[in-house]
Amino acid sequence: MTSCLIIIRQKPKFIGIAADHGGFELKQFLTIRLRGAGHTVTDFGDAQQQPDDDYTDFVVPLARAVASGEVQRGVAICGSGVGAAVAANKVNGVRACLIHESWSAHQGVEDDDLNLICLGGLVTGHSLAWELVQIFLGAGFSGSDRHRRRLSKMIALEHYEAERSAKAIG
Repeated sequence: MTSCLIIIRQKPKFIGIAADHGGFELKQFLTIRLRGAGHTVTDFGDAQQQPDDDYTDFVVPLARAVASGEVQRGVAICGSGVGAAVAANKVNGVRACLIHESWSAHQGVEDDDLNLICLGGLVTGHSLAWELVQIFLGAGFSGSDRHRRRLSKMIALEHYEAERSAKAIG
């Protein structure tokens, strides 16, 4: 089966990016490509490759920036992408997913309003990562009734769990 990738040119977006040591090289590559494509990129770190850093130290500030609207979309990278996705999804308002292939890169945005893509820096090649990021950034939430209904349920669950946690702590 032959596939044809169509990239729809959109206005530049404000993009946040973060990675630990496992994703540092891919982050550097993607940052250059994103800026070259006209996007404004905020780098949440790590600023230099440190073999003993923790993805949470970089991914959580990125996720908070996505949730607050400081950046429109986020790209988080760790060795496998799994830890980055887990950490990002702990922040209310973030819908992050580990993405390996093109269909989910746009479907996650169109159906689930995905706002942060997670990649595995040690398992995803540069060309594929760039393709996935372009697809992710080019996609938009469909806004269909069923997708709004599902998103509303996720947001309500998020609020319920935050209130439940606050009551348990306080």
